[in-house]
Amino acid sequence: MSTPYKGQDYQKLKKECLRSGKLFEDDEFPAIEKNLFFSQRPPRPFEWKRPHEIVDNPAFFVGGASRFDIEQGMLGDCWFLAAVASLSLNQNLHHRVCPPDQSFSKDYAGIFHFQFWQYGDWVDIVVDDRLPTYNGELVFVHSKEKNEFWSALMEKAYAKLNGSYEALKGGNVVEAMADFTGGVAEAIDLREKTPKKLFKTMMSAFKRSSQMGCSIEAVPGQTEAKQANGLICGHAYTITAVTKVKLKTHRGEGDVRLVRVRNPWGQSEWNGPWSDESREWSMVSASEKKSLGLETEDDGEFWMEFRDFTREFMRLDICNLPPGDVKSKKRYDVNATHGRWQKNCTAGGCRNFPDTFWINPQVRLSLEEEDGSDDEDDEDEEPGTVKLEGGSTFIVSLMQKNRRKQKRMGIDNLTIGFSIYELKNKDKKLSTLPKEYFLYNASKARSNTFINTREICGRFTLPKGEYCIIPSTFNANEEGDFVLRIYSLKKSQAKEHDEETGVVELPKEAKQPTDTTQRPTLTPEQQAAFGAQEEKFREFFQKLTGDDMEVDSWELQEILNAALRKELHGSSGFTLESCKSMVALNDLDRSGKLGFNEFKTLWRDITRWKGVFKKFDRDNSGTFNAYELRMALRSVGYTLSAKTFSALVLRYGGKEGTIDFDDFIQCTIKLKNMFETFNNHSQNGKESSFKLDEFLQMSMYS
Repeated sequence: MSTPYKGQDYQKLKKECLRSGKLFEDDEFPAIEKNLFFSQRPPRPFEWKRPHEIVDNPAFFVGGASRFDIEQGMLGDCWFLAAVASLSLNQNLHHRVCPPDQSFSKDYAGIFHFQFWQYGDWVDIVVDDRLPTYNGELVFVHSKEKNEFWSALMEKAYAKLNGSYEALKGGNVVEAMADFTGGVAEAIDLREKTPKKLFKTMMSAFKRSSQMGCSIEAVPGQTEAKQANGLICGHAYTITAVTKVKLKTHRGEGDVRLVRVRNPWGQSEWNGPWSDESREWSMVSASEKKSLGLETEDDGEFWMEFRDFTREFMRLDICNLPPGDVKSKKRYDVNATHGRWQKNCTAGGCRNFPDTFWINPQVRLSLEEEDGSDDEDDEDEEPGTVKLEGGSTFIVSLMQKNRRKQKRMGIDNLTIGFSIYELKNKDKKLSTLPKEYFLYNASKARSNTFINTREICGRFTLPKGEYCIIPSTFNANEEGDFVLRIYSLKKSQAKEHDEETGVVELPKEAKQPTDTTQRPTLTPEQQAAFGAQEEKFREFFQKLTGDDMEVDSWELQEILNAALRKELHGSSGFTLESCKSMVALNDLDRSGKLGFNEFKTLWRDITRWKGVFKKFDRDNSGTFNAYELRMALRSVGYTLSAKTFSALVLRYGGKEGTIDFDDFIQCTIKLKNMFETFNNHSQNGKESSFKLDEFLQMSMYS
């Protein structure tokens, strides 16, 4: 399970360095080989150097930050560079990531910091300024100006965040854009029919300072292959402008739709229509060219006509900025839910797995208002929107956590997606939607695919009402953490819908009275028969225990393994440790042994739970999977939240998450004892208080 990044205190560390007169050396990300590459040795003997060891006059910025500052090194992280170039177009966004009050002169201490968005929080990443070099030059990202170092240090901070420089090899530009802004990423496949109003969408996104990138699918077996038109396959580009330009020809005047694109290499440009020195520019006035900032040098930036853009590029990425950063009259309601897919517990897979799909996390969404006429804006309507007249518009973003950081362990992105179900009145009362619901109800909307990217997003317009969103992996039993974000134009509420941990009232026929005081409806004859049965059980107990009428853990182990041999299916049976636990959980007088009444309670519980195990072990395997276990516990009156149930499976489950009969008995006894102990110390059934000594005794002897 992922844990929040706690970070280092930049100001405290810098102050200490200035006091001691020593330059900062980051012990969390030291200048060593494993922080460069984890799967190979460096191809050359790199040397870590500080900027003042590379040039005489290092600077954080030279003339401010520009998209032309950044040039790619030998690392395959063009997606990162493309996002940095886009970030530099917006000074406010750029300064949040790269605080500008950093210098190589005033209060220089060899320490710098950068801020990145991570799954709902902004984290401050501290780095020292030792950078990998070869022959005295930077080997990774660097600036066009030899003495400018903000981009190289930012790349180091991002490498630290993700575990190593090598972890940055390969990715989608929109992933870094989200980390730089906290925005919601949308990917548009341009290989299919061009979505309606796409150019308006791009124009609107550009005006709102949304970050945009594009790419062409890689040629199999080739790395960043160059096409005859100058474009590079398997390579990330930045979209730096979207506009309409007025043309004047002998036939008259008109508009042309143009998109400006930048190659992070700083070279290799499109050579088709509207490229730097193409004849099309002769139809544009000098003043218009100047306002567009047209440059004819080979700087990696070029213009394309919109139809050429959609024909040549295969993917368009748009990172919509979060509400506080959007230059728009619209404001979104934002809801975020953090969750986890855990094997055998909450990782049910997609609808292809009907037996387990229902165990995925369930997020309940309430759309409380419908869009008004003031919300209708063609330019803001995204392609691919699922829309119904008079509905409520919202964006769903499903993002998996920390997968890039785990690349060094061979872990890649999971294939993820989500489905949205409309809830009728009868469904709203359910704590969680059961398996049967999904067998007989189709989804109202869903992600357009399942994909192995960090984030998948969809925009929908549905009638106001109650919905349930199911985020899932494509395959069942794949583990990972995620955050589900929902942005709605109108008021909405969203939260994970989970069962409440507790004891539910069972139907009368399901109850099993344990003594005559619980049988007030019995006739005198029945009371007498039950008393006789009680006496026989006492005689049976005395034969087992002798005159002391008590059973210890060793004796209990012999009794259970002999009496329940059939249910144990040839396993080694109840362990001594589990029998000690059973004795402790039923030993009310803390004698270390079970008296007659204590043993009677335990035996009747075991007899009852033996029947439950047989009922829900449908394949007669002698084990429960986690789904059978949940149903079995419900049948005896115990409901558990997803987190509590996951903890139970981790504690009592086997390697594959299966629960043996003896483990089932042990965990059920434990649950019963814990519920009873809690209720005995509870005033309202919701909160309980223990003195420290009571808590230690309860925890130790159980």
